[in-house]
Amino acid sequence: MQISKERKEDRLEWALSGRLDTVTAPQLQEAVKTDLEGVRNLTIDMAALEYITSAGLRVLLQASKKLGALGGTVAIQNANKEIREVFKITGFDTILHVQ
Repeated sequence: MQISKERKEDRLEWALSGRLDTVTAPQLQEAVKTDLEGVRNLTIDMAALEYITSAGLRVLLQASKKLGALGGTVAIQNANKEIREVFKITGFDTILHVQ
């Protein structure tokens, strides 16, 4: 998985590509620990993300909780049909702002 990052003041955008699974989730978890300092709004562009597992969902939940505690949000953009279905089945479409 690759993570492209762009920050503007208290807004951060990640563009994910590849697969977000048990092998790559620790990479995203490290980004949650290091990149969210001073961030209130995180947008995650998933246009190039092919696949997500529960390990990836867990990291997204951590990011949502971290920003939620500060009054911030996590928004998901451009997820493919399969990833949207995973969000719907797991209820993550009600936790995260899926656009």
